Amino acid sequence: MSRHEELRAIALAEFAASGFAATSLQRIADLAGMSKASVLYHFESKERLLAEIVNPALDDLDALIVSVDEAGALRHRDFVERFVDLLLLHRQVVPLVINQGATLDDVPVMHRATLLMRRVSELFRLASGSTLEKLRFGVAFGGVAYTLAAAERLGLNGEIPIDEVRSALLEILHDLLVPAESPIA
Repeated sequence: MSRHEELRAIALAEFAASGFAATSLQRIADLAGMSKASVLYHFESKERLLAEIVNPALDDLDALIVSVDEAGALRHRDFVERFVDLLLLHRQVVPLVINQGATLDDVPVMHRATLLMRRVSELFRLASGSTLEKLRFGVAFGGVAYTLAAAERLGLNGEIPIDEVRSALLEILHDLLVPAESPIA
């Protein structure tokens, strides 16, 4: 693992555990056995470090949304599977975005996360007409994201194989969304 990757991993763990605002660059430097100046050599600021941690997940979410827009329609089942895979791939970032996103909306990368979540919501708002269907999507996707964000508190981290978690999440989402199995427009 490169120093750059090591700093990202340490920062992600600290941001998730203590919060972005409460984590100092000095704390990250101390944990890495480096000076604060060395951390700043790799990342010009704490916000830049956060952006490098969160942007890969947001880029993947943006690509998923664009693929839906370009396709013109996507079956909910296909979107659900791709969305769950994306959340699982970036499961270390999910708690950071879910738990701290609202309080960090003035940080550009977290504001981007909020805008992308709104775009996902808009996909389903357009695809579903009734209030029941809209709420069904909100509860389903919000529930999955929150469950992954709270995985450690719920005793899910490491105790259940990831393929089993994926299968269970997909089954639950498909069950919740069956009445709304129309294409996403």
